[in-house]
Amino acid sequence: MKKYKKILVTAAAGTLLVLLYFIIFGFSAQNAEESGSLSQMISEKCVNLLNSLSGRHWTQDFCSNLAEYFEHPIRKLAHFSEYACVGILVYVLWVQWLRKGWRLYLLVVGWVLVSAALDEFHQLFVPGRYGSLADVLLDTCGGAFGMLFCILAAKAGKTIVRKSKALQCERKAQ
Repeated sequence: MKKYKKILVTAAAGTLLVLLYFIIFGFSAQNAEESGSLSQMISEKCVNLLNSLSGRHWTQDFCSNLAEYFEHPIRKLAHFSEYACVGILVYVLWVQWLRKGWRLYLLVVGWVLVSAALDEFHQLFVPGRYGSLADVLLDTCGGAFGMLFCILAAKAGKTIVRKSKALQCERKAQ
């Protein structure tokens, strides 16, 4: 039963990882104009949401300036988030088969690094786009963050289970 669960989790994580790679490389395949207009649209929607939540009625000119200001950080946050998801999925995929420790952690970070480098290399061939070492580093940090999130979530889950069992034993003893 345990091996069946490992295979099932590996298959699910692998499938989601492949789908995520299609999404990431799809975004990378957009030319500069397409990519820029998508980023601009998302920035404008974020500013409009912020305007609505604040209860203020900002001018269109102020909203446009704010959207332009936030466009670059939103793009970088998207990079980080995409690769945090890659880090999570790669970790979940490999933790089924390898013991936790430095080997596993280096495998995950190395995997993410190679993925990010290939993504940036791919962008060298897209009109108006370029590859960026800074993006490779940001993406790798995102992947490491995703892996760290998994490690900490697992530890927190074990602590909760352990405390819950101790509490149950305590109640039974009374």
